[in-house]
Amino acid sequence: MGLEVGNSIYFDAVPSEFAYWNTDDAGREMVRRLIRSGHIDCLHSYGDLAIDRSHAGRALDELERHDCRVQVWIDHRVAPTNFGADIMQGHGDERGHEAYHADLTIGFGVRYVWRGRVTSVIGQDAPARVGGLLTRRAPLKSASTLAKELVKHALGRCGNSKYQMHAPNDVLRPTQLRDGHEIHEFLRANPHWGGVSSCDTGRQIGNVLTDDFLRRLVDREGACVLYTHLGKGHEPRTPFDQSAAAAFSRLADAQREGRVLVTTTRRLLGYCRAVRQLSWSVRHDEPENAIEIAIELPRGCGLCESDLDGMTFSVPAACEVRITIDGRAAAGVIRNPPDPKGRMSVSLPWRRLELPDV
Repeated sequence: MGLEVGNSIYFDAVPSEFAYWNTDDAGREMVRRLIRSGHIDCLHSYGDLAIDRSHAGRALDELERHDCRVQVWIDHRVAPTNFGADIMQGHGDERGHEAYHADLTIGFGVRYVWRGRVTSVIGQDAPARVGGLLTRRAPLKSASTLAKELVKHALGRCGNSKYQMHAPNDVLRPTQLRDGHEIHEFLRANPHWGGVSSCDTGRQIGNVLTDDFLRRLVDREGACVLYTHLGKGHEPRTPFDQSAAAAFSRLADAQREGRVLVTTTRRLLGYCRAVRQLSWSVRHDEPENAIEIAIELPRGCGLCESDLDGMTFSVPAACEVRITIDGRAAAGVIRNPPDPKGRMSVSLPWRRLELPDV
């Protein structure tokens, strides 16, 4: 389909599940190559069988030894090493607990953390709208999902810590773990009318990636970290049915038409952070009718130059544009056609991830 895909990894899991320590040397080398290429970009806790600090230390030592970096953490079920205290019942950031590892994991370079928070709203980093949740096919169930989402937003506006992310509908926010380590927590979304845990597998994704979902996401100009489990299915040999294949085809068409961009969790979060935190200045050279946009990367925050991929600036129609990043000329600046409002812009190129030979 030509869609960028990312994945997560366990280290200590039951023998029936694929995990780093469960596979053989060839499997582990494949994992490491995919981490380096950016296709495995999430630690999905350290796994259900990781019960104390030593398991975290062993995993991080292995990644360090092979020069593998992962910056995204996702809580898993109720694994002891989870960070979420309420929804995910974790102890990973609880000093004194045997599963405490936050100092090791954050010190290793994890910057983005998911602690179990999922919304039904289509499109984050945009005003929250609940349109699209009600359906005539299941009026009672969809009304229940809508009511739950409205309650979450109301509680969030009242300061409820569990639902505080729902009120502003931001895809990520700076916050702290219980031990004081600073992180960026992110919000995932499953806009299915049946609720945030409905149709969250590969064979059911056709019920989520609908034409209506894509239309609303584009109209709202939002971001979405979709809550799903593509690897889960009833038949491993055919994980996707015709409905799922059609959904991926719709998504691929939307990307080819320039309406959406499909990428990995780490790349999306890095881009969204860069939009918030970048500093830049503009200098207009009158004699040459040229504009220079000077971008400065903030130091010590975990952002890197690749987080600027796709960064776009509105510019006058008839002028030359130069972009510099920390004083160096940016290569491959793209001049875009007018947007639906007639605005002209330039972008830094979006460099696609390349799958390694595994």
